[in-house]
Formats: sequence, structure tokens, C-alpha cells
Amino acid sequence: MAQKKRIALVAHDNCKAELIDWVGLHWPVLAAHDLTSTGTTGTLIEQLVSEKQGRAPGNLLRLKSGPLGGDQQLGALIAEEKIDAIFFFWDPMHAQPHDVDVKALLRICVLYNVVTACNRATADFIIASPLFSGNYDRKVPDFSGYTGRLLAT
Repeated sequence: MAQKKRIALVAHDNCKAELIDWVGLHWPVLAAHDLTSTGTTGTLIEQLVSEKQGRAPGNLLRLKSGPLGGDQQLGALIAEEKIDAIFFFWDPMHAQPHDVDVKALLRICVLYNVVTACNRATADFIIASPLFSGNYDRKVPDFSGYTGRLLAT
């Protein structure tokens, strides 16, 4: 994992204000990295940064809204090893119409050993870690035994 990280920023509706506040506090750090976000959250980040800097962030890729396929787009980026960390403030109090997608996204984060924060406290610890600001040798799982076994059947 290079010093310049590829970071995903995602939040459920009831958590968007919390994530946007967190992004605002940590924008000086986040601005140095490549960012990806799902639809509405990305729009809110663009608005926040435009207010702070007078222009939209040039380092933000906006995907579709989560329920419209953004979660799957992000999962594909993780599977392609194009995301190093995800800050996903999800709502544990309300069922989401796309709960299956959320579970699949979190599963793929664990599967590919992606740094994952699901709440503000964890996000604060991660972004303050000395490992976050430098290079990090993240162990990416080797699935050749699994895929080889499938080919043998």
C-alpha cells in the first residue's frame, strides 16, 4: 500500500452528517489521497470541499448511489485491489433496502484485507495511525488454492 492511499467514503442516510463532519475535520489529510464515494455521499463531500476551497475536489470519484449499484461498483474496485481503505459509516439501527449489498461489501472488505472503519471512533484511530501516513505492506490473501480446487472439479 503506497503512501498515497485509495480511500472509499460511504455512509447510510442517517450517518451522512456524521461522515461529512468527519471528512471536514480530516480534509487536510484526505485531500492528499485518491477518494472514491457512493452517489449522495460523494455529492455532499463535493459540496463541503467546494465551500472550504471554492472548488470541487479533483481527487474524488463518485460511483452510483449504494442502492442503485454503488455498493457493487465499490466491491468490484476492492476485488480489483483498487481500494486500500474504506470508511463506511453504516446505520445499525435501521434496516436498509439493500442490506444484502451492504453485507456483501463488508464481506469483500474482510476477504481482501482492506482497512475498514464502520464508525467514527475506528475512523479516528485509523487516520491518526502512523501506518496511515506512510507505506504499508498489506498482506493480500492468496486465493490460488481455492481457485485451483474449483478448476480441478
